[in-house]
Amino acid sequence: MTTPIYMDCNATTPLDPEVREVLLRFLDIDYGNASSRTHEYGARAQQAVQHARDQVAAVVRASRDEVIFTSGATESNNLAIIGLASHGEASGRRHIVSTAIEHKAVLEPLEYLARRGFDVTLVPPTAGGWIDPASVRAAVRHDTLLVSVMHVNNETGVTQDIDAIAASISDDSVFVHVDGAQGFGKDLERLRHPRIDLISVSGHKIFGPKGVGALVYRRRNRKKPPLTPLLFGGGQERGIRPGTPPVMLIAALGMAAELALRDAKKRNARCVEFRRAALRALQAIDPAINGDLDRALPHVLNLSLRGVDSEAAMLALKDVIAISNGSACTSSSYQPSHVLKAMGLSDARVAGALRLSWCHLTPDAPWDDIVSRLRCLVG
Repeated sequence: MTTPIYMDCNATTPLDPEVREVLLRFLDIDYGNASSRTHEYGARAQQAVQHARDQVAAVVRASRDEVIFTSGATESNNLAIIGLASHGEASGRRHIVSTAIEHKAVLEPLEYLARRGFDVTLVPPTAGGWIDPASVRAAVRHDTLLVSVMHVNNETGVTQDIDAIAASISDDSVFVHVDGAQGFGKDLERLRHPRIDLISVSGHKIFGPKGVGALVYRRRNRKKPPLTPLLFGGGQERGIRPGTPPVMLIAALGMAAELALRDAKKRNARCVEFRRAALRALQAIDPAINGDLDRALPHVLNLSLRGVDSEAAMLALKDVIAISNGSACTSSSYQPSHVLKAMGLSDARVAGALRLSWCHLTPDAPWDDIVSRLRCLVG
């Protein structure tokens, strides 16, 4: 049986061969504990962790002491949002601005804070799936603690003007957080805006391993965001995220970040070429594209076919390409996409939505076969 071509890279990416080499080295050879200060194994592990901080920081032009390693973007989002709650309560700032198209790893921490007495404003997107910076700025109040807006939407691939949003926040007491899971290492310049205080990073979205991520917490006016840790039991990661650092995962994340910088243009060019071929082939069945293509990263297509249910389409294509109909984090109990519904799409269009996401490692797809199978489903 032929293995289908993997086209679900927004859910997780394959491991880059160069990243794998680093991962195995610190798993099999340099396996010391980075907190062990009495021998060479520990010293090499600590050097690897510090080097990875530099590699991650370089992507967003931060410094090594502004990088905290976590288990992934979900933990980073929780640490950034819930970690500011005590400061908000102490300072009388109990209002948070976010958007209706955020990942559940942001929306659910916000729901938790709402139960804790915070007021949360969710800004709706345009029909194209992007957030108007003016709408975010208008939602900020005198008691706003945090503005949290994702970098790239995981379902549509649409980028948000996070640099413009950050620049519009004039109150120095308001912190700006970006869930950068889908855009870190892919859309470089926006995340480098110095007014962005907190950036969540995921290893397995940039061809690194699962189980590792980072939170960049930038110093502004010589002060870092006043985060309260969610975990306790050690002084690692400057006391913000205790626990024995998984050196092999951290070193692999560092290498993945370095490669993202080194190969950014080449990777982007390949993804643009792939999308061009996909759109050229798919136009024969007249799909409705969900999200503004002019604002989307070139490795994602979210589309609906008239009268075709997404489950039927995925079943028809399952031995050709591996795709999804939404976020992997909610796929165990399928619910209509809150992102597409917030964009104002019809129930039928939301129910038929398919997400195709590829990368520079994806081989050419058999588009004639794909279109033929989908055409059989179109009325």
